[in-house]
Amino acid sequence: MHPLLDLLLVLATLLYSYLEALAKLFVPARRKPVNGELVLITGAAHGVGRATALEFARRRSRLVLWDINQHGIEDTASECKRLGATVHTFVVDCSKREEIYSTADKVKKDVGDVSILVNNAGVITAADLLSTQDHQIEKMFEVNILAHMWTTRAFLPTMMNNNHGHIVTVASAAGHFVTSFMVAYCSSKFAAVGFHKALTEELSTLGMDGIKTTCVCPVFINTGFVKNPSTRLGRILEVEEVAEALMEGILTNRKMVFVPPHLSIALLSEMLFPERALTVLKKLTNAKFDAVVGQRSTQ
Repeated sequence: MHPLLDLLLVLATLLYSYLEALAKLFVPARRKPVNGELVLITGAAHGVGRATALEFARRRSRLVLWDINQHGIEDTASECKRLGATVHTFVVDCSKREEIYSTADKVKKDVGDVSILVNNAGVITAADLLSTQDHQIEKMFEVNILAHMWTTRAFLPTMMNNNHGHIVTVASAAGHFVTSFMVAYCSSKFAAVGFHKALTEELSTLGMDGIKTTCVCPVFINTGFVKNPSTRLGRILEVEEVAEALMEGILTNRKMVFVPPHLSIALLSEMLFPERALTVLKKLTNAKFDAVVGQRSTQ
């Protein structure tokens, strides 16, 4: 195609996209039904995973809940059953590839084909890089990103055969913005965001338009994983509001969900503002939390 025609096509597409985005501000997005869908949620024993399971239970989805904490996952299952949902629980260590694959085989054999996969399990160690122990770094990558790949590889083939499904990546604002004393965690969450984007592109290239993807990126959540967090970006989030935003993203097939939404503006500033201005802005956000600093241990 002639370069001038290419340019005109890009400009026309850009104009249409802006008009479409403007229209969506006034026209409610169509929400897809999830009743009857088989939903697998990792890290479902507590926090966002538990709240998300309850959201699906209220919508009459069938649930498969994974977690390493048997007592916690049974509590989540009981709450979901009280809401009328069918629930299957599996104790799984998401840091172990073989355990993920073997449990996935059990799910497919004993329960059925997973059509919505919510990769939610995550771990964090708040410490400077030299104080973070080797096994802690490995665990963050094993759970926060490698587990996403193993679960997706396990359940994606059936989704592709049916050209139907939804893969959710629960990442973090730390997958877009960095902070001190979370080097390994930020790195693993950047990888999770990259996984979501690359998977989305690959599914599009393969013509799998019936398989949707959503990535959820919240700021600090009141789960107890990070001690005494605070930031000028806003208040600390409750798990319920993150789960509600996650569910809204699934129902409307949104690819990227920031919680709170104004984080998307902050991301734009990262690309547009000069480095000196960004340094000042980062100091103004004043993100704080308890962290281990100065313990030079790699054992």
